[in-house]
Amino acid sequence: MFGLFKNKSKVLLGLDISSTSVKLLELSRANDRYRVESYAVEPLPPNAVVEKNISDVEGVGEAIRRVLSRSKCSSRMAAVAVAGSAVITKTIEMDASLSDDEMENQITVEADQYIPYPLDEVAIDFEVQGLSEQNPDQVEVLLAACRKENVEMREAALDLGNLKPAVVDIEAHAMKRAFELLKPQLGSNPEDLVVAIIDVGATMTTLSVLAEDKSIYTREQLFGGKQLTEEIQRRYSLSFEEAGLAKKQGGLPDDYQEEVLEPFKEAVLQQVTRSLQFFFSSSQYDDVDYIVLAGGTSSIDGLAGMIETKLGTPTIVANPFVDMSLSSRVDADALANDAPAMMISCGLAMRSFD
Repeated sequence: MFGLFKNKSKVLLGLDISSTSVKLLELSRANDRYRVESYAVEPLPPNAVVEKNISDVEGVGEAIRRVLSRSKCSSRMAAVAVAGSAVITKTIEMDASLSDDEMENQITVEADQYIPYPLDEVAIDFEVQGLSEQNPDQVEVLLAACRKENVEMREAALDLGNLKPAVVDIEAHAMKRAFELLKPQLGSNPEDLVVAIIDVGATMTTLSVLAEDKSIYTREQLFGGKQLTEEIQRRYSLSFEEAGLAKKQGGLPDDYQEEVLEPFKEAVLQQVTRSLQFFFSSSQYDDVDYIVLAGGTSSIDGLAGMIETKLGTPTIVANPFVDMSLSSRVDADALANDAPAMMISCGLAMRSFD
């Protein structure tokens, strides 16, 4: 069992290992109000993480050590996540009278019915969802299985970075948890809305659709902000690092906006449109009520407005920290700038309060 759903009482640091950086967040809570105690973002060596898989454990471990040092967090317990594409989830029904230990034993014995991999290669966990609507003597149990190497690589990187993995979650679940903080920004009755969360990262774009507070669709595709960085690098003869800095800080030639940035925004729009079309063609829905843009790329100036205008769907850029207070050591401007990219680390940090 790999700790996917286990609740912990200690403060958990939300640690998001993406393809270009590690993001660390520590939250506290008084009554219903969250407070950002500390946060930091640290770049990863090139190709340390490829398509959500860690390929350079030492490089990731070093980055974790640096991000921990910069954040000055006191806790050493962390929640991390694996990509949805690395996890098989299945809802099964089990006898409601079974204890957790009995369920665990039964699932271990019967798991090969549900999981198409050799059982010695997978880590398994489960969570009771509630009574079955069809049969009150049964409970619905969400079963999750992930290849052990995905979990073990993260554990090894955390170990090198002086952190202990307390929870291994699924990125889509962390995103959904952080989305709870955005609901007040969507007007009245947000539970009734069909919401598309589009996370445009450095190399991967993930669409998650929520309806009636349930995640009903997830799809990943290879596309991200790295393509913009590479185009800046090529056009202006910069190193990849210089291009990344120029993208964030500005100072590029006058033709950048029209020749490079606008075509890239059009490409993002195309990806968003294509992702939604896949969703519509494989579900009963033909529209969404809201688009929420997440990930570092979504903070490009004017992107949300362009998508809203072209698709006719209200679009916001995710900021889970709008209603949070900040400790004195948190740079408010830097956090606001990084906010769209912090959704997964925020959802992970919220595991402290389950």
